[in-house]
Amino acid sequence: MAERTNSNMLFANFNQDFSCISVGTRKGYSITNCDPFGRVYTMNDGARGIVEMLFCTSLIALVGAADQPQSSPRKLQIVNTKRHSMICELLFPSSILAVKLNRKTLVIVLETEIYIYDISNMRLLHVIETTPNPEGYSYLAYPSPVPSPATPGTSAINSVPSSSSNATPQSGDVLLFSTRSLTVANVIQAHKSPISFLSINSTGNLLATSSDKGTVIRVWTIPGAEKLYQFRRGTREAKIYSMNFNSVSTLLAVSSAHDTVHIFKLARGKEGSGSTNVQSSSPSPSSDSVDTVEGGVDGGYEAFIEKKRNGGVSSSLRKRSLQVTKTLSHSMGGYLPNTLTEMWEPSRDFAFLRLPTSGARCVVALSGTMPQVMVISSEGYFYSYNIDLENGGECSLMKQYSLLDSGDDSSGLAE
Repeated sequence: MAERTNSNMLFANFNQDFSCISVGTRKGYSITNCDPFGRVYTMNDGARGIVEMLFCTSLIALVGAADQPQSSPRKLQIVNTKRHSMICELLFPSSILAVKLNRKTLVIVLETEIYIYDISNMRLLHVIETTPNPEGYSYLAYPSPVPSPATPGTSAINSVPSSSSNATPQSGDVLLFSTRSLTVANVIQAHKSPISFLSINSTGNLLATSSDKGTVIRVWTIPGAEKLYQFRRGTREAKIYSMNFNSVSTLLAVSSAHDTVHIFKLARGKEGSGSTNVQSSSPSPSSDSVDTVEGGVDGGYEAFIEKKRNGGVSSSLRKRSLQVTKTLSHSMGGYLPNTLTEMWEPSRDFAFLRLPTSGARCVVALSGTMPQVMVISSEGYFYSYNIDLENGGECSLMKQYSLLDSGDDSSGLAE
């Protein structure tokens, strides 16, 4: 079935704390407050294919749309909406696929390159060359308030290079790159199939991953790469559209092409793949961790890839650790209590919701102030669902709003 979209809406996303929505259209862009719902800023200055906010500040990153005249998808503009001024303008060698930013770092993702800037002065810090990455997978964590061994109080980029080159990490691996030390912090063997989506929590110490099968969601520690949870989204394969933790990292919301949103619980004592309390957990890498790179790899991403190509220590540790793990699991599986052997069985969702229409792509987030699940639809609508935080179950639709102007919300619907 074809995806239902509104041709007038080119982009929509939540800001970092899910309090606002930025929308790009063929006319320009707008900012809408989630609660109470309402438009707070509009600028009709030409088509916008990417509109990313910096929390609730007046700083916004803008990128043009590919098929629109007088609008270049290679041009990045940083603007101040309060002063109505242009802070800077950058032109890149190819189309910009994604823009990620936090209070310290700006990341620009192209198909074969990732540019890292210091957001305070827009100084270029580093360029990562990747194999073709047409989906622009790259996720920037917020600066972590809790220092960690590999990324002390800094940000991290998680990029998924293509598996077409034997010099890159394997398909299904996630590479953690510190934007502060500009070194590879770790590599997570997340899935056997290629990665389809990544999400990092607000404190930058948890990573959720899904493969292109979309049936299993896994949650890992950053930078230790320890698997904490494993969730079952469903038995049928589905494309994952979005994943987001709530502000305190106790829930994870996942939307897919099956017109449903699943909410998984990450809490002590609940059924799942582990009983670790993620609120206080900051596990350090074990001495035989399969992919740990102590203190990062000097020389950045390229040095890491060179080490992988030459079969460095990390590669040998991975093979040896995997072999030991397989041997232990086969020999001890029959002796473990049921509670332990079942611990890594993927657990089902805690709550779920069904979208009012079928075939729309959606972005999901959890409100930081109310027990609500918020959904942005590719048809141009915003939905708010009530969630029972005690008992879970099916969420009920409370409110529905249009994100577009009255002349755009219906005329552009297409399949």
